[in-house]
Amino acid sequence: MKLGKLTVAVAAAFTTFAAYADITVGVTLSATGPAASLGIPEKNTLALLPTTIGGQKVNYIVLDDASDTTTAVKNVRKLISENKVDVIVGSTITPNSLAMIDVVAEAETPMISMAASARIVDPANPKTRWVFKTPQNDQQMAIAIAAHMAGQGVKTVAFIGFNDAYGEGWYQEFVKYADTYKLKVVASERYSRADTSVTGQVLKMMAAKPDAVLIAGSGTPAALPQVTLKERGFAGKYYQTHGIANNDFLRVGGKNVEGTFLPAGPILVAAQLPDSNPIKKSALAYIAKYEAAQGKGSISTFGGHAWDAGLLLQNAVPAALKKAQPGTKEFRTALRDALEATKDLVGVHGVFNMSPSDHLGFDQRARVMVRIENGAWKLDK
Repeated sequence: MKLGKLTVAVAAAFTTFAAYADITVGVTLSATGPAASLGIPEKNTLALLPTTIGGQKVNYIVLDDASDTTTAVKNVRKLISENKVDVIVGSTITPNSLAMIDVVAEAETPMISMAASARIVDPANPKTRWVFKTPQNDQQMAIAIAAHMAGQGVKTVAFIGFNDAYGEGWYQEFVKYADTYKLKVVASERYSRADTSVTGQVLKMMAAKPDAVLIAGSGTPAALPQVTLKERGFAGKYYQTHGIANNDFLRVGGKNVEGTFLPAGPILVAAQLPDSNPIKKSALAYIAKYEAAQGKGSISTFGGHAWDAGLLLQNAVPAALKKAQPGTKEFRTALRDALEATKDLVGVHGVFNMSPSDHLGFDQRARVMVRIENGAWKLDK
């Protein structure tokens, strides 16, 4: 009889624990440093995410990696070893996210990156089994740029990109599709995110007399090559990547970035999308919530990557909770499995349909071509 009462008491205690176990989300992002214009809207967006999912309280621990790879890795190790997080969200940029993969794979902790490179979720790397992402792949966007260039009559292209994994990844992807669309890359240059001058690189590019230039940078540092090219009189077509899709780039670039083409997530021009676009409603709802908190016109596509990470968790956590409790290896594994099983989840950048071989799961609905016109983003139809 006493044993029976004890068993009931233990069961009741476990039920109480299960009902109130917290989910811990560890975040590292670039709120300072060269990528701050990307990381700040991500940080702002995290404050809008729900603090309860599936009936369980959610704690967000947010660290700044200052756009630095070493700091990003240090942050992830701390979040996993000291804070015992159930999932990692971050980082903002490609070099940081790539460096974090080994850490999360070793700890068997799922990670949702907010950076672009397809290498972050490369299925050929077994360690990316634990890694997912929300931004469109550079591969997907490179195809869009190459096709648009061909349609604009471009034959020759000069390339300049960051001298890190973002720039290199973009160059490799663009070259693949340049051949497909009969585009010749006549110059290839690199520069650092922190550089203040690219005059030497620009002079080499202009000497090649390209029809167009492609700048593979992100945030405000991506404006430097274009401003320099304009000042030197380059009159060809300008293309940038989806890494510039925020208002800080428009502010820094000013009149020098007028007429620029770029591929972007639909959220950038959400109000201009047809009502038949499934992403429009989701994107406008997020924009309204963000601008209510941060002010009219404050929206950024990069904040949208954090919002989509939140949507992925809201979709996956309830399924994981049916199998295990937060704070356990079993829960982390169940959460990983639930993320991989995501189907028809409408985000603000695209519709997620993931699988073991695709930890992004976007189709062509996740991209549009945009033109900068009168200091604003305009859907290029």
